[in-house]
Amino acid sequence: MAKAKSKKYYVCTECGSEATKWQGQCLDCNSWNSYKEFFVKPDNHTPDFNTGFSGQISTVQDLGSIDTEATPRFTSSIQEFDRVLGGGFVPGSSILMGGSPGAGKSTLLLQILCKLVTTRKALYVSGEESLQQIASRAKRLQLQAPKLALVAETCVNRIVDIAQQLQPEVIVIDSIQVMYKEGVDCIPGNTVQVRESAAYLTRFAKQTKTTILVVGHVTKDNSLAGPMTLSHIVDTQIMLNSAEDERYRVLRVSKNRFGQINELGVFAMTASGLKEVKNPSAIFLSRSSNPTPGSVVSIIWEGTRAILLEVQGLVVDSNLGNPRRVTLGIDQNRLSMLVAILNRHGGIMIADQDIFLNVVGGVKVSETSTDLASILALISSLRNRPLHNKLVVFGEVGLSGEIRPITNGNERLQEAIKHGFTTAIIPKLNTPTEPIGSLKIIAVDKLTDAIARLNEVEIS
Repeated sequence: MAKAKSKKYYVCTECGSEATKWQGQCLDCNSWNSYKEFFVKPDNHTPDFNTGFSGQISTVQDLGSIDTEATPRFTSSIQEFDRVLGGGFVPGSSILMGGSPGAGKSTLLLQILCKLVTTRKALYVSGEESLQQIASRAKRLQLQAPKLALVAETCVNRIVDIAQQLQPEVIVIDSIQVMYKEGVDCIPGNTVQVRESAAYLTRFAKQTKTTILVVGHVTKDNSLAGPMTLSHIVDTQIMLNSAEDERYRVLRVSKNRFGQINELGVFAMTASGLKEVKNPSAIFLSRSSNPTPGSVVSIIWEGTRAILLEVQGLVVDSNLGNPRRVTLGIDQNRLSMLVAILNRHGGIMIADQDIFLNVVGGVKVSETSTDLASILALISSLRNRPLHNKLVVFGEVGLSGEIRPITNGNERLQEAIKHGFTTAIIPKLNTPTEPIGSLKIIAVDKLTDAIARLNEVEIS
């Protein structure tokens, strides 16, 4: 039998794209001189699950004969984490968790395993910390899990061997950037090594129905480090984010093959670890009891629930030739568009002013439901007249000045009622067919209508 030879190929260090020969520019990401030469040695440590990506021999099936029953799940014992995943862990799934250093990734996963180990087998694999450090953290967090299996290892081949012996139902890999696979001729953390290690672990997870949670590092722009193929390999990708000097952490899913995306989980960092926040709206609405100009409450829809948050606007005279536009939590280009709409269809000129727009609590708004609230906050700041504290506003503003409806309008109003709001300015097409408690509805279909009715909610 002929001896297998090493395979030589070139990999772009920026995006992970492969080529059979060196070239000056990557055809996928257009970066220059980014191709590096790599060799893949024959892997003599090849278990039987390498027969296919899913760990099984491929068979042809008719569409109508495929079982569409919901995949059975089991809980992580933390409700907010289950919400983000879509209902809990799916056996055989691979989950990638990213986040900035100190966000609490390892802490949260250690808490989950310590709760799971009372009913299921679990294995914590550490490639960055010693077992003594993990035990010290568990003691500091007052976690009681003497039967939790720990191992310090960085070779995925040996990790699979250990897992085949212990047969755990859940495995945590901390982190994928320090793991390596035998036969891949490059150092840990390299894009090729990260990709091969992740693919190797995913194949094992699918063949053995083991749930694997992989910790990933982030770059300076808060995106996941490593090749883009890493996101394609895993079933679910979640990010644990935190603002500077903030005690709250936001867990958001950006990819989920077994549930919805853009689901949100909120945690509070305490001395005993991450604690669930069951009512995030109460956090983001912790404002002064005295109404202030430029402050408006809006409602966003995240996954399966409505969250109330405060939008703050500030308009001041500019001393610069090019007035500043600063946003936190809202896209800056959208602010420029709203200022142009306000000028053209609202008759209010603020383009020559410095404009600041902020979403309190560090939340990043990706939908358009806060358009109307943002405009009213800017008008309130410009006039120096606060709006009523019990007012809630939502609605998308179109380029022709129309107030467009948004999804889940009734559910958003129901959430506002729960928090004691008495007045709502909403799109006319979102007007409920039946009264919602004692909530006063101000329905508008044009920006001019919303501005004209501000006198009903302004405080002199």
